[in-house]
Amino acid sequence: MCNLYRMTSNVQAIAQMFAPLANTQVNLPAFSEIYPDAEAPVLIARGPTRRLGTMRWGWPPFGDVKRPVTNIRNLASPMWRAALEDPNRRCLVPVTAFSEWSQAPDPATGRKRKHWFALKEQELFAFAGLWRPTAEGPRFAFLTCAANAVVGRVHPKAMPVILGTAEAAHQWMTAQGDAAVAMQRPFADEGMMEIEVEETAPPPPPPRKPEQPSLF
Repeated sequence: MCNLYRMTSNVQAIAQMFAPLANTQVNLPAFSEIYPDAEAPVLIARGPTRRLGTMRWGWPPFGDVKRPVTNIRNLASPMWRAALEDPNRRCLVPVTAFSEWSQAPDPATGRKRKHWFALKEQELFAFAGLWRPTAEGPRFAFLTCAANAVVGRVHPKAMPVILGTAEAAHQWMTAQGDAAVAMQRPFADEGMMEIEVEETAPPPPPPRKPEQPSLF
C-alpha cells in the first residue's frame, strides 16, 4: 500500500505533460512528503481541457471501512463502479517519487525504512486516480496493481498504477469500460529505479482554503 509520495515538479512541467491545462496561472508549492488526509495536486477533466488544483487524499470511509481509502485495488467492487465508468470522475495525480516501507526493520536502527521509487528517464509522472465530491470538498484515491520486480523487492503486494506518458494519461482520462480497467497493470521494470531521498521533518499540512487553488 502506498501511503507516501512527493510532487516537487512545477506547474509548467505539469501543463506541458498533461495538456491542455485550462488554468496554467495557478501557483503550487513543492510537496516534499504527501501523506493521507493531506491536500495534494490533482488534475480533473473540464470539457476538452484539464484543471489543476488540490484535493484531499482519502476516499470517505464506507461500510465496515473505518478510515479513508487511499488505494483502490478491487475495481469489481460496486464502490468504485460509478466513478470508474464516468471519465469525468477520473483524475491524474502528479507525482515525482513514491515510497514503500521495508518489510523488515533496518538492522542498524531497528525501524522500518522508506524506499523511494521514481522513473528513470523523467522526473514527472502520474498515478491513475478516481475522485468524488463530498460536503467537505472533493477527495481522491488512486489505483494500485500487482507490484513489478523493482517495487516488489521491497513491497511485493502492490504498487500504484503509473501513467508515464502524456498518451497514457489521456487514455486513462478518456477510455471507456474495459479499456480503463485494463490500465490497472504494473509499470515496466526497465523504466523504474529506486532512489535516495534526503529525510526531512514533515512540513505542516498546507492550508486547504483559500490559499490552495480550487478545482471548482
